[in-house]
Amino acid sequence: MLTESSAAVVTATLPAVKAHGEAITGRFYPRMFKAHPELLNIFNKGNQATGEQKAALAAAVIAYAEHLTGSSNTSWNPILDRIAHKHASLGITATQYTIVGRHLLAAVAEVLGEAVTEEVATAWDEVYWLLACELIAREARLYTEAGVAEDGSVWRDWRVVETIRETADVVTFTLVPVDGGPLPTFTPGQYVSVAVDLDGDRGQQIRQYSLSNRPGAPHWQITVKRVRATADAPEGAVSTFLHERVAVGDTLRLSPPFGEVSAIGEDGPLLLVSAGIGLTPAMSALHHLAAARTDREVVLVHADHSAVAHARRHELPGLTEQLPNLSMQLWYEEATDGELDGLKAEVAAGRVDPSRIPLPAEVQVHLCGPVPFMYQVRGELLRRGVPKDRIAYDVFGPGMLHD
Repeated sequence: MLTESSAAVVTATLPAVKAHGEAITGRFYPRMFKAHPELLNIFNKGNQATGEQKAALAAAVIAYAEHLTGSSNTSWNPILDRIAHKHASLGITATQYTIVGRHLLAAVAEVLGEAVTEEVATAWDEVYWLLACELIAREARLYTEAGVAEDGSVWRDWRVVETIRETADVVTFTLVPVDGGPLPTFTPGQYVSVAVDLDGDRGQQIRQYSLSNRPGAPHWQITVKRVRATADAPEGAVSTFLHERVAVGDTLRLSPPFGEVSAIGEDGPLLLVSAGIGLTPAMSALHHLAAARTDREVVLVHADHSAVAHARRHELPGLTEQLPNLSMQLWYEEATDGELDGLKAEVAAGRVDPSRIPLPAEVQVHLCGPVPFMYQVRGELLRRGVPKDRIAYDVFGPGMLHD
């Protein structure tokens, strides 16, 4: 908890910090990278370019301050868990929190100027270190559970043994550890970080990809969509590198599996809702349930541009045979007849209508896809009576869904 004096100061200054949050984090990143250019190898340059990273950091610090001062009743544990798992997958160390804290508080002073008295600086430093200490403790537990070596490195070399061209923009990479050691177990819905060395002065970049096959298989799989450039964002540096430069026999550096969200939940009916490349956790869950020979009631709802763009669709007939209580609802924006090759599924044209998603009693839900898609689906499921704690979701990138 904040000390009484700091709580009063933070409460009084929170509106000003909130109003200038993105200006502060926008100043923070350049000054930190100038002093510590090696940290550019950790942070996602794409999220830096779009501004998503600074927005997410500002929102997290402000939300934590609101939590500490009692001005928000938002459940904070899910946010801490998400941040800690993401940090662990990047190999963040406790000493790096000192660097971040120093430059973040300096950025607050630069943006707010004379309003940042010694008392104000002390109070916000306390906020930061309460947050940092919570994350450091959680990340230490995650490293121990993952068996991270004493040197603290999360990276292990994996050899590409197969590549599968799923669609024009999606490739599946099959991987085995170079050292021949055992594969760590994982839960469907978890992800690994992949570190690659880009050409020239672009250095190392790291991205997270969901494991897309079942736990217990003799190999891992990641299914990667190539991120094309748009008017608002550059092309995906890592996805482009993987698509253009990585072939069978090459080596990639991967972290252990992390991620706080399970795509299979507990026993009982399961609803998997995905869009585009958000299908990867759902495919892992389906293959896991098929291998377990479960008779659970499972509903798969997937949205895509077309049947041709629907990656790994060819695996669904076999999964239907192995999962007697699996039903499917597929939404294609460009649906045409004759594309499903006998696949037993309800097929609809256009974008997903969440009001038509089947809802078995006591269902547990897992969502994965673009944030606007998940907002829409989650909102309708809540309206239809699905409890909030029965809806899990994965977000590709910084941030959380909020009510």
